Amino acid sequence: MKKKIALLTLAAVMLTAAGCANSGGSTTQKEGASGTATPAPSAQAPASAAKKDVSIGVAIYKFDDTFMTGVRNAISAAAEGKAKVDIVDSQNSQPTQNDKVDLFITKKVNALAINAVDRTAAGVIIDKAKKADIPVVFFNREPMADDMKKWDKVYYVGAKAEQSGTMEGQLIVDYFKAHPEADKNKDGVIQYVMLKGEPGHQDAELRTKFSVEAMQAGGFKVEKVAEDTAMWDRVKGQEKMAAFLAANEAKIEAVLANNDDMALGAIEALKAKGYFKDGKYMPVVGVDATAPALKALEEGTLLGTVLNDAKNQGKATLNLSAALAQGQAPGKDTVGYDITDGKYIWVPYKKITKENMNDAK
Repeated sequence: MKKKIALLTLAAVMLTAAGCANSGGSTTQKEGASGTATPAPSAQAPASAAKKDVSIGVAIYKFDDTFMTGVRNAISAAAEGKAKVDIVDSQNSQPTQNDKVDLFITKKVNALAINAVDRTAAGVIIDKAKKADIPVVFFNREPMADDMKKWDKVYYVGAKAEQSGTMEGQLIVDYFKAHPEADKNKDGVIQYVMLKGEPGHQDAELRTKFSVEAMQAGGFKVEKVAEDTAMWDRVKGQEKMAAFLAANEAKIEAVLANNDDMALGAIEALKAKGYFKDGKYMPVVGVDATAPALKALEEGTLLGTVLNDAKNQGKATLNLSAALAQGQAPGKDTVGYDITDGKYIWVPYKKITKENMNDAK
């Protein structure tokens, strides 16, 4: 009986000691914001579990851009369960966007994701982010190379614009090779018009340049009948195309647009001139593979487009921003995408025609 009492006493002493050891400076528990003890993260838990409810401030250059609406929706979808996102409209004004960034900094967001209004003004935003020590991910509109080097917490997510331009040109080459009658004056030259996006925007300049070079590389001589900016806008695209037709309809054999919205505007102007019925046709190509563009492909009014992958651009932007907000080192294991030169995530383009339009859907 004495031996049994001694054993019970020893057990009680050991339990008391263990309770004292777990109070205060514990290595297995920590005190939460409410003052109650909460379990510490497991040593096997992923780094993302160490910091919850991170916030990301997202600024879009303007909400009524069709492609950027797709990117914005993709960011929101990818954020579920990973981060809180505050997405704002910069209304196509750089000063407005700068003010939005200031507000995000005041709110102490953990990361910034910026679709710059003016890519040449990104340095101002980088300076603001650096001063506040908030990592910044630019997307879709690539800052100048010198600005990207200003800080080691600056990143970019986008696609190589020259690739989309090349694919546009190839779509026209494929059509002219399959349809010799497209060369209306039988001179062996593709007479084209070009609808450009925003002047100075890297996508506008590179898509224009490389689409022309691709037609030449395809074995055709080319002649530019007309070129003008339509600022990525469908209505402006229709207006510019109507002016091209009024001045030189008989010469025009193909239409290249830097994006689908302008291409769709051009199609409306062509419809007003009787195209796309009774055998009267004009090949029109664009970039983005938006839902309205895919409908035009199905109808046979748009020859082709180039998939600018809004879903993966949005997802990559969110994943990278969330990893940075968590203090993680960005890489394929934390972001899910390859990072080039330690700063860039490139999302590839893809040629889309009526035959493979389900790939875009």
